[in-house]
Amino acid sequence: MIRLLIVDDHAMVRSGLSMLLHGHHGIEVVGEASEGDEAIAKAEELRPDVVLMDLSMPHGKDGMTATTELKQKQPHTAVLILTMHDDDEYLFRAISIGASGYILKNAPHDELVSAIQCVATGDAYLYPTATKRLMGEFMSRMKDGVDSSEPYGTLSEREKEILGWLAKGYTNKEIGESLFISVKTVETHRSHLMEKLGLKTRPELIKFAAKKGLLNFE
Repeated sequence: MIRLLIVDDHAMVRSGLSMLLHGHHGIEVVGEASEGDEAIAKAEELRPDVVLMDLSMPHGKDGMTATTELKQKQPHTAVLILTMHDDDEYLFRAISIGASGYILKNAPHDELVSAIQCVATGDAYLYPTATKRLMGEFMSRMKDGVDSSEPYGTLSEREKEILGWLAKGYTNKEIGESLFISVKTVETHRSHLMEKLGLKTRPELIKFAAKKGLLNFE
């Protein structure tokens, strides 16, 4: 039996998934959690084979942070991201922090079961269009000669764009208005790029941007 822990901030979603999966296809739902800290605690207590992890949990620790901490504590536990976000930024970040799979909430029941079974055996799972985009990103990096071991090469195009704006002194609000995205989205990109580059302060960011030739104000 595959021991499964379900993590989602909506009780009805957790209940529905539990009823759908428990006892079928060799899956045993051993527990549920509503946010990241509870998920980490339940995983330590229950030792599941697979954690089905939502990303957006506004009332507690989010899925990305929880996945990072869970994989540090229990590297052999597979984390399958189940989310509404069909977005490259989330996809690539989830893979980079150790998630074994990424599947959308609108996926058919059989696909979800297959994904759980796949990551439980130690394999990776991505929904079909995500696999195509991931391969495209890889081929693009190869073509452009990007060194993925160099921190700047790990940034998405949007993160590079926002890095340039930040280095020039623009506020999150000004960047959001210029790029037609929300302030929260800018803050998320900023947090991710600072983490990827190992930067803590704006002066460090400006110095890094200058070295990369990103301070052209034309």
